[in-house]
Amino acid sequence: MKVSIGKAAEVLGVSCHTLRRWEGSGKLLCDRTATGHRRYDVSRLMNQKTVVTESSNRKTCAYARVSSQDQKEDLTGQIQMLEMFCAAHGWSYEVISDIGSGMNYKKRGLKRLLDGIDQQQIGRLVLTHKDRLLRFGSELIFGLCEARNVQIVIMNQGSEATFEEELAKDVLEIITVFSARLYGSRSHKNKKLINDLQAAVTNV
Repeated sequence: MKVSIGKAAEVLGVSCHTLRRWEGSGKLLCDRTATGHRRYDVSRLMNQKTVVTESSNRKTCAYARVSSQDQKEDLTGQIQMLEMFCAAHGWSYEVISDIGSGMNYKKRGLKRLLDGIDQQQIGRLVLTHKDRLLRFGSELIFGLCEARNVQIVIMNQGSEATFEEELAKDVLEIITVFSARLYGSRSHKNKKLINDLQAAVTNV
């Protein structure tokens, strides 16, 4: 038996928008009528309902990160946005934050987040942007989330960056990390180098 998107949303206790998002990510399949309307198989919906119920019994975790101590104000802003977003959706949540490079996999908050996902204590992960998690390797964590039935919510998807823009950001991140190790994160030489690099990236 197949039902409309409205009925499917009612069965699962989620919004129609959520169903469309799940379909786009491949999390939930649907068929189309000749006129293009979605039709959902009830047996698939019941299997999905089990996953949704299991995830809803776990907590929502919001994660915020900045790269350096100089960005504490930005970190505070991220946390406030995450708190308002989670509260507006009526979720019971916890915010985990880190100060450290997006290339550092050993940050205390990130480790706690990964432990919670792996131990199936977390049912939903909320981020302001994808790269707040990690600069490189975030897809691996998203894969772990999928395996543990953790819903990923990214507040600001934004327009997709071009290859050149992504490459420039990656190069900037790599040089920032190594220059901080070489000169010290607060040294005048390091700050000048980073400012010059940022200006170059902007020009690109």
